[in-house]
Amino acid sequence: MFKKVNRIEHKRNKTEKPKKLNPWIPRIFNHQCYVTFLTGCYSCLWKFRQWEKTKVGFCCCTWKEQLFCPCLVISFVLSLMLLFLWIETSNEYFNFDWVTFLGRGYWFFWSIFILSLAGILTAYSSLLLILVLLVILLCVILMFIICKFWKERWLVAGLSLQIFAPYVHLVSITVMVILFWPVAFYVAHLEREVRMRRYRMTHSEKKRLKKCNVITRLRGLQVAVGLPFLLILLSVYLMPLGIYSPCIQEKENLGPKPTIFGHRGAPMLGPENTMMSFEKAVEHGAHGLETDIHLSYDHVPFLMHDFDLRRTTNIGEVQPESAFENPAFFSWDFLSTLNAGKWFVKPELRPFYNMKPLSEADKERARNQSIPTLADLLTLAEKERKFVIFDLHRPPPKHPLRHTFIRQVVRVILASKIEQHLIFWLPTHDRQYVRSVAPGFQHVGRLVSVKTLAKNNISIINVDYKKLFPNGLRDYKAANIHINVYTVNEPWLFSLAWCSRINSVTTDNIGLLSQLNHPHFFMTPKFYMFMWLLADIISVLFIVAIFCFHWRRETKKEKLFETSSTRTDTQSGIENEEDLHIAMKPPARVVEGPWTLAALHPALPKSGKQHQGHFNVAAPSKKPLPIKNAVTPLKPGKHEIQSPMPTTIFELTQAPTRQATSEATFQTTLPTLKVDKPTMPSIEVPYS
Repeated sequence: MFKKVNRIEHKRNKTEKPKKLNPWIPRIFNHQCYVTFLTGCYSCLWKFRQWEKTKVGFCCCTWKEQLFCPCLVISFVLSLMLLFLWIETSNEYFNFDWVTFLGRGYWFFWSIFILSLAGILTAYSSLLLILVLLVILLCVILMFIICKFWKERWLVAGLSLQIFAPYVHLVSITVMVILFWPVAFYVAHLEREVRMRRYRMTHSEKKRLKKCNVITRLRGLQVAVGLPFLLILLSVYLMPLGIYSPCIQEKENLGPKPTIFGHRGAPMLGPENTMMSFEKAVEHGAHGLETDIHLSYDHVPFLMHDFDLRRTTNIGEVQPESAFENPAFFSWDFLSTLNAGKWFVKPELRPFYNMKPLSEADKERARNQSIPTLADLLTLAEKERKFVIFDLHRPPPKHPLRHTFIRQVVRVILASKIEQHLIFWLPTHDRQYVRSVAPGFQHVGRLVSVKTLAKNNISIINVDYKKLFPNGLRDYKAANIHINVYTVNEPWLFSLAWCSRINSVTTDNIGLLSQLNHPHFFMTPKFYMFMWLLADIISVLFIVAIFCFHWRRETKKEKLFETSSTRTDTQSGIENEEDLHIAMKPPARVVEGPWTLAALHPALPKSGKQHQGHFNVAAPSKKPLPIKNAVTPLKPGKHEIQSPMPTTIFELTQAPTRQATSEATFQTTLPTLKVDKPTMPSIEVPYS
């Protein structure tokens, strides 16, 4: 066996050690797998393809991709706005589910479904998936529905920014610092590209750049990336100058904790508008009880919120054909037989998604609840000395108490012997009669002007919590009017009402809000100023460090490029000189035969000869001896002809250089001949 070897071999690096890697690591964790995974998730293209390298300063995208990019940004912004709006309106989830129940006929957490959908859309668009246009269309439809039917939900977003603005500022600074890493890398990379292009630019390229200046494009990209980022960063730094948050105030200016009214009792702890629910509210320290009143066909006021009995009773089992009828058309004898608590125990019908699980005793107690009357609630309130506020629903047409329902309710209240000042009278109908019959009732108004309230001698208002935006009802607080807001279920909303010096709130989540002893997100102005300055200083330090890191790394790359280019230029100069050599075929291996100088030039002296196979060109004498035809040229024999050796290059020296001048030995008209080192071909040698 033979193997091919070279006469000239590269020296191996003795310090180089072979890398030991598991075979599955490079197969899975490599660039191609990563790129294929990303493109597959983003565009459903699961086959790897090699992308062409784009010149710096030129666009790498087609016009379709350039049009697609703004759509992607718009879809991400819309989905993010939808997600933020729906998260902040979690206080209204029950009302939304209740409205959908009235239209669909069955209970389902559509609010949680939309929350999940908004989160999926946001994640989907943020990961650059292909259904961007569908995301935009769906977000626009949902935004239109919200703007059409729930315009006040945008007020919730404004309220959330009032309390979360200081923390949004800190989060924004953190995000900007994170985003500065790719921005600094891109700007530094463009700067290195500009310098490298200038370094290797030739005279012809300078003329060409007058028509199409790539360097100007690179500078334009630097400005397009860096300037907007700096402007946004400056805006984030100055954001606290425009922030107003009621929870940023001195501790001595913080008002007392708002009192709590149980909205339909404690609907997270027991079936709404049942005695169990009101008793749970009293156990958790409710200041007052809120309810809704209907009047039966036989003149009995009872507690019910909905305008039918489907959701909170078992009328679908007892009398399904009457499930959609108004409860005011039923007699009290029939209403008192209905069960008002079994629905609450069923998991699929629970009214709130964040309810705590009930104990077995509470489940058994809830299953035995029935519809209570107004007299039952007044008895509990009079015993526990709790305030009572209620919405009174006017009976439908053809009801016997259509026009006298106010007097019937007042009559029942006065018959219960409850103290009149414990009644917060909310109905606006027939107030003069109520004032004359029950002068001790505390009349509650709606959100009307302060002058109108003063004219009607009303010192209490019951308003939606969204009306706290934008100024927190300052005019009413300045007029010393008692403010009750409804319905506040989230701790951050309760904290906002606390910091805004609201007197009382109506809530479904009395179990949680009654445990708060201090408002969330409260801070003093000095503490916020300290946080503001500290965050700005730390972020500036990080930004400077990131920029210096990228700039230094790109500078090192530039120096390495200059060093390598200098060596390359030196090498290329030598190679250019070698390219000027005159290629000549060397003689074959010569023995004393007809092709030697001795045979061709017998008149040369012996001193002009050297060992076989080499030439020694001597300068001709002034009087060269004439060469006679003494030697008859002979034809070589076949056995003397051998295969020629590789070509030997004789260098023709041109304009003298520093190296050539120092190495030159002759300055004659005869060109200097230089024999290069031959490159031997591969030969076959036997194994030893």
